[in-house]
Amino acid sequence: MAYDEGTAARVRKLLAGQRHVAEKKMMGGLCFMVDNVMCCTISGRGGMLFRVGPQAHARMLKEPHASPMEMRGRIMTGFVRVSDEGTRTDAGLKIWVKRALDFVATMPAKKAAPRTAASADAKAKAPPRGQARMGPRR
Repeated sequence: MAYDEGTAARVRKLLAGQRHVAEKKMMGGLCFMVDNVMCCTISGRGGMLFRVGPQAHARMLKEPHASPMEMRGRIMTGFVRVSDEGTRTDAGLKIWVKRALDFVATMPAKKAAPRTAASADAKAKAPPRGQARMGPRR
C-alpha cells in the first residue's frame, strides 16, 4: 500500500511556512524532515506517525485515535501512530503536526550527511540490494 498523496499535500501546506523541510520516501511511506530531524510520516500502512518526544509519549497515547508506534516488535517511545480517523479533518491534522513541530523545535538541528564523490562512487559500485558481493574475503 502506498502513502496517501492527498494527505501529503495537506501536510505540505501545513509545513509551508517552516524552514528546512525535506521529504524522504521511507518504508513505503513519506517522511517529513524539519532541520534533518524526522517530524512526521505518512505511513504506507495507513495513518501517520508523529514525533512527540518521550516526555509527552504517555499523554499522547491517551488521545483519540493514537496508539504506540511499533517497529520490529519494539515500542518506539517518543513516536505515536495516529489512525486516518485522527487526521481526517484539517483541524485534526493541524493539531498533530503542531505537536510534532513543537517537539522537533526543542531538538538541535542535525547536519545532513555530505554527499561526496567518494560516497557516490562507492554507492555505484555496491551490489544491488539483497545480493552479496562476489569475490575473495578480506
